[in-house]
Amino acid sequence: MAAEGKVTGQSQEQFLLLAKAARGAALASLIHQVLEAPGIYVFGELLDMPAVRELADSEFSPVFRLLTIFAYGTYADYLAEAANLPPLTEAQKNKLRHLSVVTLAAKIKVVALFFPEFSSHWDYLVLVTIMFPQCIPYSVLLEQLQLKNVRQLEDLVIEAVYADVLRGSLDQRNQRLEVDYSIGRDIRREELSTITRTLQEWCQGCEVVLSGIEEQVSRANQHKEQQLALKQQIESEVANLKKTIKVTTAAAAAATSQDPEQHLTELREPAPGTNQRQASKKTSKAKGLRGSAKIWSKSN
Repeated sequence: MAAEGKVTGQSQEQFLLLAKAARGAALASLIHQVLEAPGIYVFGELLDMPAVRELADSEFSPVFRLLTIFAYGTYADYLAEAANLPPLTEAQKNKLRHLSVVTLAAKIKVVALFFPEFSSHWDYLVLVTIMFPQCIPYSVLLEQLQLKNVRQLEDLVIEAVYADVLRGSLDQRNQRLEVDYSIGRDIRREELSTITRTLQEWCQGCEVVLSGIEEQVSRANQHKEQQLALKQQIESEVANLKKTIKVTTAAAAAATSQDPEQHLTELREPAPGTNQRQASKKTSKAKGLRGSAKIWSKSN
C-alpha cells in the first residue's frame, strides 16, 4: 500500500505539472485522464489552478462541473445532472462510487456522534466516535450507487479496500458494510467554518474528559495520603503499647527481685510441679473408680 501511495503521489504531481501548461481542449482531456487514473481521489489542487478555473466560463464548463462532482459530490449527484455532463467510463464510474461510499461513511459517522442517547455528556461522544464503526446498510448502498445486486456491491467494496480508499468488513448476515477507516475528501471553502466549530467542540469535550481524569487522580492521591497517615498512626500506637508492656514488666520484676525476662517467662509458663501434681490427682481418681467397680461387681 505504501509503494502504491508513492506511485499515486508521483502520478498526481505529473498531472499537476502538465495542467500548468495546458489550455482549452488539452486541459479538458487531461482532466478526463485524471478522473480515470487509478489511485487519485483528491482533486483540490487541480481545482485551485487558475487555468482549470477558467474552464467554468468556457465551452468546457461541463468538464469543470464534472471535476467538482468528483471532488465534492457523489454518484447520485452525477446522475442528477448526467444530461448536461460528459459520459463516464467504467473506471470513472467505479471511482466516483468509491468516493460516494466515503461520503456515506462520513454521514453515518456524524449521526453516530450526535446520537440522542449519548449526547448528554461529552465523555460518551468521544467514546462513540472512536469505538463504533460506521455501518452502512446494503440497501442504502445499492440505491445510492445504482448497482443491480449485492454481488456487484461487494466487488466494488473489495476493490475500494484494495485501493486503500476505506477499511472495513462486509457483514453479509446483517446486510451491511462496516467501515473502520476511510480517506478524507476535498473540502469546500465554505465548509471550513463548520469544521472549525466541530474541532472547537471536540477540544471542549477533551478538556471535560481531562478535567474528570485529573479530579480522579487527585482523589486517589488524597486517599493514598490518608491511608499512609493511618498506617503511621497504627504503627506508633503499637510501638507505644510495646514500650508500656516492657516498662510494666520491668517494674513487676523489680518488685520481686527477678530479672524482667525471667519474670515474663514465668508468667507465660506454669510452674514445673504443677503439671505433675495434676497428673497424679487424675491417676488416683482413676484407680479409685476402678476399685469401686470391682466392689460393685462382687456385691452383685
